[in-house]
Amino acid sequence: MEEGARSCLLQSRSSLEQDIRASYLMDHMISDGVLTGDEEDRIRSKPTRKEQAAALLELLLRKDNQAYISFYNALVRESYGDLASLLHNSLPLVSPEAEKSFSDGGTRYVQAVLSEGGVPQRPVVFVSRPALVNRVREKLYRLQEPGWVTVFGMAGSGKSVLAAEAARDHALITECFPGGVHWLSIGQLDRSDLLVRIQSLCFRLEQQSQEKDPSSSLHRPPGSLEEAKERLRFLMLRRYPRSLLILDDIWDSSVIKAFDIQCRVLFTTRDRSLADCVSGSKSEVAVESGLEEDQALEILALYVNGKPQRLPEQARSIVRECKGSPLVVSLIGALLREFPDRWAYYLHTLQQKKFKRIRKSSSYDYDALDQAMAASIQVLSEEHRELYIDLTVLEKDVKVPAKVLSVLWDLEPEEVEDVLQDFVNKSLLFRDCHHRPYLYYLHDLQLDFLAEMNRSGLESLHTKVVRQYQQRYSQGPPTSGDEECLYWFRFLTYHMAKANLTQELCSLMFSLDWVRTKAQIMGPAHLINDYVEYGAILDKEVRGHFQEFLSLNGHQLEQRPFPDVVQLALSQPDSSEVYRQALLQAQERATRGGLYLDWISLKSLSRLVVQPHQGSIYAACFSHDGTKIASCGSSKTLRVFKSTSGEKMLEIQAHDDEVLCCAFSPDDRLLATCSSDRKVKVWCGTLHSEHEEQVNHCQFTNTRRRLLLATCSNDKFLNTKLWNINKPSSQNTMFGHLEPVNHCCFSPDDAYLSTSSSDGTLKLWEVSSANEWKSIDVADMFPEQREQTAVMVKCSTWSADGRTIICAARNAVFLWDIETSKKMADCSGHLSWVHGVQFSPDGSLLLSCSDDQTVRVWETNRVHTSSAVCLKRDSDVLFNNGDITVVAADNRNRLQVRNGRTGAVMFQSEDQKSRIRCTAICSQTSAVGLGREDGTIQVHIHISTLQGHTRTVLHCQFTPEGHTLITSSEDTTMRVWRWRTGECVVLEGHKEQVRCFSLLTTSPSSETHLLSWSFDGTIKVWDMSSGERLQDLVCHQGAVLACDVSPDGQLFATTSADKTAKVWSSASWECVRLLNGHQDCVRSCRFSWDGRRLATGDDNGEIRLWNVKDGTLLKICSRDNKDAMDSLHGGWVTDLHFSPDNTVLLSTGGYIKWWNVEKGEALQTFYPTGANLKRIHVSPDFSTFVTIDNIGILYVLKKVE
Repeated sequence: MEEGARSCLLQSRSSLEQDIRASYLMDHMISDGVLTGDEEDRIRSKPTRKEQAAALLELLLRKDNQAYISFYNALVRESYGDLASLLHNSLPLVSPEAEKSFSDGGTRYVQAVLSEGGVPQRPVVFVSRPALVNRVREKLYRLQEPGWVTVFGMAGSGKSVLAAEAARDHALITECFPGGVHWLSIGQLDRSDLLVRIQSLCFRLEQQSQEKDPSSSLHRPPGSLEEAKERLRFLMLRRYPRSLLILDDIWDSSVIKAFDIQCRVLFTTRDRSLADCVSGSKSEVAVESGLEEDQALEILALYVNGKPQRLPEQARSIVRECKGSPLVVSLIGALLREFPDRWAYYLHTLQQKKFKRIRKSSSYDYDALDQAMAASIQVLSEEHRELYIDLTVLEKDVKVPAKVLSVLWDLEPEEVEDVLQDFVNKSLLFRDCHHRPYLYYLHDLQLDFLAEMNRSGLESLHTKVVRQYQQRYSQGPPTSGDEECLYWFRFLTYHMAKANLTQELCSLMFSLDWVRTKAQIMGPAHLINDYVEYGAILDKEVRGHFQEFLSLNGHQLEQRPFPDVVQLALSQPDSSEVYRQALLQAQERATRGGLYLDWISLKSLSRLVVQPHQGSIYAACFSHDGTKIASCGSSKTLRVFKSTSGEKMLEIQAHDDEVLCCAFSPDDRLLATCSSDRKVKVWCGTLHSEHEEQVNHCQFTNTRRRLLLATCSNDKFLNTKLWNINKPSSQNTMFGHLEPVNHCCFSPDDAYLSTSSSDGTLKLWEVSSANEWKSIDVADMFPEQREQTAVMVKCSTWSADGRTIICAARNAVFLWDIETSKKMADCSGHLSWVHGVQFSPDGSLLLSCSDDQTVRVWETNRVHTSSAVCLKRDSDVLFNNGDITVVAADNRNRLQVRNGRTGAVMFQSEDQKSRIRCTAICSQTSAVGLGREDGTIQVHIHISTLQGHTRTVLHCQFTPEGHTLITSSEDTTMRVWRWRTGECVVLEGHKEQVRCFSLLTTSPSSETHLLSWSFDGTIKVWDMSSGERLQDLVCHQGAVLACDVSPDGQLFATTSADKTAKVWSSASWECVRLLNGHQDCVRSCRFSWDGRRLATGDDNGEIRLWNVKDGTLLKICSRDNKDAMDSLHGGWVTDLHFSPDNTVLLSTGGYIKWWNVEKGEALQTFYPTGANLKRIHVSPDFSTFVTIDNIGILYVLKKVE
């Protein structure tokens, strides 16, 4: 910029910053090409008008004279005449016409030059594309020597308008092309037509030359192409040495060679390779993309004499359908000028690919869209034309690698790349150069044209794809994970469906092998989408089996290391096709040494399990059309995914702190979120911040009649508010809760609002008056929990008829009748606090989300039927001649005896007055015992009640002959009962609770003693008959957590919270081995049956195998396989068992694992629905395993033979 202009700007800076509105001026400056879109965005990002003005001026000072002139003209056009006068005297004099420049960057001088050169004027309807124009101008500025600038793109991309607009620049012409700009339209020509075109150009140039120099004479027209080429060379080099020749729409290399005359040329073409056959410097500009949506809408608005914002919704759909193609937008705009009420008709025509109907007489060479498309294909060789037609099978917006087409065409990859390069050069195909190897794709219009042209042969084309794939991959699908592999796994089913190969599609999709391989490579969401998309042509029942399997196990299939799909499938119902295939595969693999477990008891009810966030999920909700689910949580993000498959659609970094709630507006266009940062955000709306504490929940009204937003918070009194989102302050406040309100929810008709509070109540309010209508004391329904901690009602949701409410407390979900305030049903499955529940729009599904990082979708009709009964983890099991008997307490505090195979209840006690804490079953007398929290013991045959303990009974066990029952308690004592008579021996000596005990048989006397351990860090040995304490050993500095006696009774092991394990002699009562190495509390231990090994497990999920003889470490299990819970075993290792042959080790924690003892490698893993397994019962032959998880589900697992 000239110094005078810069100085004037600096002197006027404060006045300009004070008054100008930068956004108004920048539109003109972008049109002039002196400001880029990125620069505009940076200026608009400034928070205030004055800061935007300052940023614009700062940028202007770094630019040239053209920017100063453009800024001045923008001031004039926006009626800042007084400010423009400040700059007027310092305007740079770029040319005599500079003061008369127009906002489009041209001047009268430019118009005259272009008119003389035959350059087309702007179209009547014109929208600037500054980024592309500036790119072409940049290439022209650099064209100082003879050379070529190629502007290439597909049919109708706006190349001609772009070339003319690039030349419409005063500085470019005066500095680079003072000799003029000469335009020649070419098109598809033969030699004779080309000669006529060059003759007319030579005549025009000679005529203009004679007007400037009357002494020069006109020559006769050249008679041949060679003569015409020489005549044009003479004119361009001698009479117009500093000029630009623009050749529009070049199709053939023979044509471009006729203009290889050592001058500067810009030409437009669909074939980017044409410049390869001429000499001189070369550069190119690709016109790949169409118009931006706002540009295309502006064109349509100009055609119909309207404003973009007032166009019907079909206008945006037209632009999206044609991807902003300038040709299509202009053709349809011209048609709409004559028939302005045909928006829907032309949209439908475009969607139906009826291109022949989109025609209009204009200056464009082709009257209809189909003609423009067909012309590009006709120039291909016959062989390449056939290959190009094969591309009809591609999906829109899908990029494919050359290796996929190598399979389709049965050609070497190098040959395929050569063919594709030809297509790219002719603008028939686009290449994504950001990937290696390159990816290729078609514009939607090209693909639509191909589909229309080959409508009758589509099925055979898709069949060809499938057959070529089957031929190439006859031994199994590709597993490389590269782009080619991903394409086949994603689209093979699509090609089969389009080819109408229904039987083959079913065989593929109903194969557990395909499910395993595709899930491992692409994840489960794509698989679920396939079953949804092709559901109409698949067997409904079998499709349901596979879809349910994937929905329930999707979160497991995303874990690494990848789980065993056959083992997961064995958890499906016995009637499922998935289970049938898995059982056959498991049986076959078992013959080769594989280990698989068949879950032979009741299985899960959840329909879909998704893990969308890292960390706790605090809220999830359906969109009102039921197709989407939004979720949020501790990750500070908002995520939207498909309700059918869990596939991610959107992810936003929503707040600076945990996002506690999200909600869709009634029309699904807005999403509201609230956070611990005390803010409520409406995405695409306004921002509210009135609460003083964290905002726990927000929800829109259900109908559009009156849009309100309800919020609730941790505020003491003003904790529930109603907002009109168009106003800055709240509209109403509900008073009633004195503790934080965790959740609020409108009734279906928006007449009432329910609020869930930490005070244990669920309140219903009238929305119109903000008065309390009804209050349900939910805490009264949980007397057991209320005694321990306050019961917080976390969330609630209404049924569609408004008669019932679902609410969540702790990790369970409950259904309540509003009229009676009674619990109707419940469902369990989550492992931690449930933070959100919601019905789907049709009421058939129930959504819940939890701290356990999962979202669960339940089938409503399966949880409404009755109150679910689940078992507690403190259980005992009896294996007897193939029968399995399980005894445990249930969630209603009754003792249950069940058949482990069928789940049938064989015995059920009355509700107990005090909580059941332990159970035992006697193998000889079929008696069952229980210990309660109040210290009472009961034995059920002829129900005996044994009083004695003063606090909770923690463990009870019958002796082998069944006459004696041993119990231990929090009261620090143990008791040995003759349970039939009620006689007992009290064993006293421990200083803290006695968690457990074991029978110890010593040699040579073979007397049975009692070994007990306690949180006081000691081990004590007792004579059971007399109660005498035989040994008192201080074993550890921390609590003793586990103890195990070796099979021969000579040794016993202890583990402790002090992170150590010890091996003791039962003869000398001395510690013979100290085992160090665990990094956390050592919670479990077990001797192998031969007594040579000891397994220990800790709270970090690590399992160590030790040599008992010398105390050396043999193996560490799981060291390199941490799971998503950041533990080696999904939690603490709570129980361990060796197989009778000592080759396999079983462990429990967050899940169940079987290990190869020699290698320390996992043989199999079983993932329960719940977690935190406490113990597992193993049959003597190591073929059956029984356990109960923390949500009360019973697992009876049978080894597959």
